[in-house]
Amino acid sequence: MNLADAALLLAAGLAAGTVNAVAGGGSLITFPALLAVGLPPVAANVSNSVSVFPGYGAAVAGSRMDLPRGRLVATMLPTTIVGALVGAGLLLVTPARAFELVVPFLVLGATAVLAFQDPLRRLVGHPHDLPPRRRTVTLQAVVALAAVYGGYFGAAVGVMLVAGLALVLDATLARVSAIKNLLSAVIGLTTVVVFALAGPVNWAAVALVAPATLVGGYAGARLVRRLPSVLLKTVIVLFGTSIGCYLLWRTLT
Repeated sequence: MNLADAALLLAAGLAAGTVNAVAGGGSLITFPALLAVGLPPVAANVSNSVSVFPGYGAAVAGSRMDLPRGRLVATMLPTTIVGALVGAGLLLVTPARAFELVVPFLVLGATAVLAFQDPLRRLVGHPHDLPPRRRTVTLQAVVALAAVYGGYFGAAVGVMLVAGLALVLDATLARVSAIKNLLSAVIGLTTVVVFALAGPVNWAAVALVAPATLVGGYAGARLVRRLPSVLLKTVIVLFGTSIGCYLLWRTLT
């Protein structure tokens, strides 16, 4: 790895950490960068999952004031861990092509859910109007789906989490984003453990990308707290749409 490769990975890590904290999808910056410096696709995917984890941790630190108190978040953590384990296992033992065909539609679907949040709430009911059991089951299903996806590939998992959580929870978008950061960090930690034990991690690349995502993640989380909800929602929707279209183009070409 030469100096130009190292500079590319550092820049990609900084940008990805910031993007992950604001909207999610930073892996679409670091993953191509890892491919560009010569890593094979599976090694790049695994190394990318390990690399972006510190950025999620920094985003949690930056948004900790917006995390809700009580049992709400704690009830999501076991589902998140199990889902991430399933996703990471799928990456290591199954062909990637079939799942990759579904990924763009999951991202675009999640983005559409967030974009049309208010009409959908009128259709399915406001969180206050949902029976507690139905709300709990829906919340766990949203978290489980996002965690499986995050363990497998991870790009835009933040968009999926924000879209699903915003539909089910009666909370500000900044609070939803803080929960998203925590759950993303748990998914990241789970995949780090799995891939460190069983995946082809390129630790030299991780050593360059990971510290940069740490800086970017903290800066991005602080930025979220200052953005109006409407602007933050617009940024996430635009970014999610771009990610979904890019993934669809990459899958079909």
